[in-house]
Amino acid sequence: MSITFDSEKRLFSISTENSSYIMGIAADEILTHIYYGAKVEDSPNVREIYSDYIFKSMSPSYNKENPYISTAGIYQEYPTFGSADYRVPALKAEYEDGTNVTRLVYDSYRIYGGKPALEGLPAVYTHSDEEAETLEITLKDKYSQMRVILLYSVIKGFDAVIRSARIVNGGKEKIKLRSALSASMDFYNAGFEITYLSGSWARERHIKKAAVAPGNFTVESRRGASSHVLNPFVAVSEVGADEKHGEVYGYSLVYSGSFIAGTESDEESVRAYIGINPFNFCWTLEAGDSFQTPETVLVYSANGFGEMSRTYHRLYRTRLCRGKYRDTSRPVLVNNWEATYFDFNEEKILEIAKKAAECGIELMVLDDGWFGKRDNDKCSLGDWFVNYDKLPCGIDGLAEKVNALGLKFGLWFEPEMVSPDSELYRKHPDWCLHQKDRLRSESRNQLILDLSRKDVCDYIVKAVSDVLENANIAYVKWDYNRNMSEVGSALLDPERQGETAHRYMLGLYSVLERITSAFPDILFESCSGGGGRFDPGMMYYMPQAWTSDDTDAVERLYIQYGTSLAYASSMMGAHVSAVPNHQVGRVTPLEMRGLTAMCGRFGYELDLSKLTDEETETVKEQIKLYHKYENTVHKGDMYRLLSPFECDAAAVEYVSEDRKEVLFFYFNIKGTPAIPDRKVRLDGLDAGAYYRNTGNGEVYSGAALMNMGLLMPRNSDNFSMLTVFEKL
Repeated sequence: MSITFDSEKRLFSISTENSSYIMGIAADEILTHIYYGAKVEDSPNVREIYSDYIFKSMSPSYNKENPYISTAGIYQEYPTFGSADYRVPALKAEYEDGTNVTRLVYDSYRIYGGKPALEGLPAVYTHSDEEAETLEITLKDKYSQMRVILLYSVIKGFDAVIRSARIVNGGKEKIKLRSALSASMDFYNAGFEITYLSGSWARERHIKKAAVAPGNFTVESRRGASSHVLNPFVAVSEVGADEKHGEVYGYSLVYSGSFIAGTESDEESVRAYIGINPFNFCWTLEAGDSFQTPETVLVYSANGFGEMSRTYHRLYRTRLCRGKYRDTSRPVLVNNWEATYFDFNEEKILEIAKKAAECGIELMVLDDGWFGKRDNDKCSLGDWFVNYDKLPCGIDGLAEKVNALGLKFGLWFEPEMVSPDSELYRKHPDWCLHQKDRLRSESRNQLILDLSRKDVCDYIVKAVSDVLENANIAYVKWDYNRNMSEVGSALLDPERQGETAHRYMLGLYSVLERITSAFPDILFESCSGGGGRFDPGMMYYMPQAWTSDDTDAVERLYIQYGTSLAYASSMMGAHVSAVPNHQVGRVTPLEMRGLTAMCGRFGYELDLSKLTDEETETVKEQIKLYHKYENTVHKGDMYRLLSPFECDAAAVEYVSEDRKEVLFFYFNIKGTPAIPDRKVRLDGLDAGAYYRNTGNGEVYSGAALMNMGLLMPRNSDNFSMLTVFEKL
């Protein structure tokens, strides 16, 4: 890990253990991108190997001395709008005189130990300044007093470059930002593909690929949330790259709101970019003001997608997630939602809790319906007081009774929402996101509270804290069940309405910081109609998220496999539910449902009181099995061996931190008769070592397991198995 500047060659070099990121200052003072890839040692001719600009025909030049140089042909680090560069800009600004042309030139740099926190935003962190180095490059606009400080950080032990930008108005006149992306990178077009995560409610984060063809390809959310539909992560890779082979460049945005990521290419070059979506975005910088972009985490892998993913997993698990539960075991829970929905009372919850205690479950979670007059989804969001008709002893009394059974107690909230039919809305109708004299669209019979307002944020903190302070609550599920529309705030001036969505995110992050800091012993889990806000921004405050409302074991194989491209298993809430499954009606064996859920944060979501004696014994054994191997699943390295997107099976492998334990999960989704067994090769083992199958005692060399593989059955629907190996 090192960052250097060669003043003679005018080159910046950022190095991790296995990668190099090189930038240069061109003769015309433009900061150019030269190289990002496998680690290279210092070369006196690096500019000749990788030029930082190419000739572009029919592109106007700003350089009279060399009319063949145009911004359209320069590999830029932070491109701007308004000159001859016709590609997607990282920065677009408008000035009081009506102009919108910005030309950033190099001004200065600073290298220092540590990694700075970002004001108001979640960010990757370090335990000490010795762990990291940061490079700040200041660019200045030739036409105004605006400065852009580009931040690049590297952390010891991680092959990642962490980027963001801070825009400062050093002049006396206002500047309006129309676009302020976190990162942009231009490089030579050697032929690439883009991989991204796409889906919908109950079908989140399926892996999709597209050719990086001439034109602009965007992956984006305009919903005010990172969304079920697309995720703030993309990977640009050489054509044909797979889990173990090929160059891959990952881009992951630490943000939970509307985002944009994508590629723009022509025959010569590719521009990859990521950041806050410019759609409906406008931010006014008064004199002296600054704007900080969210950070993006860049990960380069020379050895395919698997190596990239494992870097993200380790980094996010240990330097993004925080708090008591980052490294410790988390309780196995049962949630009552699919067991009862809104139709429950204290007696029913205690019935489930008693069965949970018998099975060895450690946490009973009460979901939606405990507050106000909440017997359906038509009312009471915002009224965070107990429904005593359902719970005559209140939340505190119910928690005491659950605790007396030997279980911890957890509770569901949806604090960012308000129902039009609620005491809160009748008292404060201006507290929701809305625009004056316009329809207030509802979704799930609810509106979104305006978290760009301090008074609204203060109310949420107090309302949630009052409940948490008055009952023994060990877990909170924080839900968010609709996306933004009519985005506006009653307190913002007309010219600042375009700031509402981002100010909402800053308000949300401040609320989460205040609440999670005040209750450090509570395990918080993020949710958004399932996986609609499964992003690094939320993981900074809550170490796990509800992966999807779809709890079907087969569907979850796809969802969890896709999610693992950027997110660790320790972040994925995964539950065993009843059959026929409530989302798709499929019937799968309890064993398969259990093993699928063990590849995430394990729990149950069904009426335990309806289990047969045989099922009860199976559940007991599943919980014991999960706890026996959870450290390997959640702290070890994950290897994706078979993709359900490419065949009718899935296989994943986890290797413990000490490399001594190997878990091999195999799932055959669709049985096919009269065909040979499937060969599955393991990965990440010591080729010269020997491994014992703990089930049957057979011993294999690491080389045999990785090269010859294991034969797996293919003739049965919904077949699953876990094989454990110990290194001898």
